[in-house]
Amino acid sequence: MVAMQAQIQALIAGGAGGVGTAGIERGATGSNIGSQMEIAKLPVFNGEIGKVGEFITACRLYLRMKMKETIVEEQVQWILLYVQGGSADVWKENILEDLETGEVEYKSVRKFLVELKREFGGGDEKAVKVTELRKLEQGGRTIEEFVQEFKQVARGSRYEGRPLIEEFKRRMNGAIRRKLMEVKNQPGSIEQWFRRAMALNQN
Repeated sequence: MVAMQAQIQALIAGGAGGVGTAGIERGATGSNIGSQMEIAKLPVFNGEIGKVGEFITACRLYLRMKMKETIVEEQVQWILLYVQGGSADVWKENILEDLETGEVEYKSVRKFLVELKREFGGGDEKAVKVTELRKLEQGGRTIEEFVQEFKQVARGSRYEGRPLIEEFKRRMNGAIRRKLMEVKNQPGSIEQWFRRAMALNQN
């Protein structure tokens, strides 16, 4: 366990992909375009139900752009840097012990992420997403900002088709919603509704 944690601390100090304490992570200069790009630092994942999906998506993006050539062990350790707090701490400690004793060995980072999803996704994730979607309101945000958040919350929920469209219309501010209701030849898909709402907001 001590040796494994020491390796993780080495990654924090300046190892894989330029992980640091700043809000933006910078890759080393090289011929690989992804390694030169700036990527926002990942949020910490504390085991909260409903957040594991977006955390895994962010990890995959970072690994693809910054750590494509890194060995699986270091990729797993890097992900564990951001798994901390709440119920995630106990799971993380167990994983570290299993890795150090050799009881577990991941042939690919994908298998590790599948286990992470299985542990914290559970059957309740869809219910959480539905609750978040029903609480969502545009408020003081621009329609562009609201559309992006709506997409994120709706992903993984049970809503699709007409029910999803109705939720979208209900969560918008009244002024834009009224404009949409007055439009002839109303959109058919949710993506078309997104584009129409943003276009009306600019007029």
